[in-house]
Amino acid sequence: MKTIKLLFLTLLTSTFIVSCSDDDTPQQINEEEVITTMTVTLIPQGGGTTVTLQTRDLDGDGPTQPVITVSGPFAAGVIYNGSIELLNELENPAEDITEEVAEEDDEHQFFFTVGAGLGTVAYSDMDDDGNPIGLAFEFTAGGAAAQGLFAVTLRHEPDKFAPGVSDGVINNAGGETDIETAFQVSVQ
Repeated sequence: MKTIKLLFLTLLTSTFIVSCSDDDTPQQINEEEVITTMTVTLIPQGGGTTVTLQTRDLDGDGPTQPVITVSGPFAAGVIYNGSIELLNELENPAEDITEEVAEEDDEHQFFFTVGAGLGTVAYSDMDDDGNPIGLAFEFTAGGAAAQGLFAVTLRHEPDKFAPGVSDGVINNAGGETDIETAFQVSVQ
């Protein structure tokens, strides 16, 4: 009985010492962003018609499906300068999440999955470690008529050093998806 009391007293004392320790530094939690609207603007180099891809989900995780729009086709063989704007329109006025992603660029990366024959994407912006972000990019439309999906995915805290991730391969990226949309597009 004496041994059990001594063991209990030792356990209670060590718990008290650990809980009173003031050298515990709280870990900063950087939550995922609330994004209701993503607008991808593609401006043709040398002039032509700008293509805009947009998804808006104004009820957040509510029952209403996002409204997805594509302003028109891509011109075959044309190189487009792409940029992405992110908004949280649940706030009034709308909160510009693009700035937050740019400030936390080491914790974010866009991934582009482009259907066969539609074209290719190359990153135009990098974080301080030389890893891609994707807020700015170039899209080179395919040389022949094609239709398919142009998917845009923003990952929060991806493993930017995993194999293929710096080349835009999402398979090994990990992290959490902040927003993801597949746009039905065409090249003419």
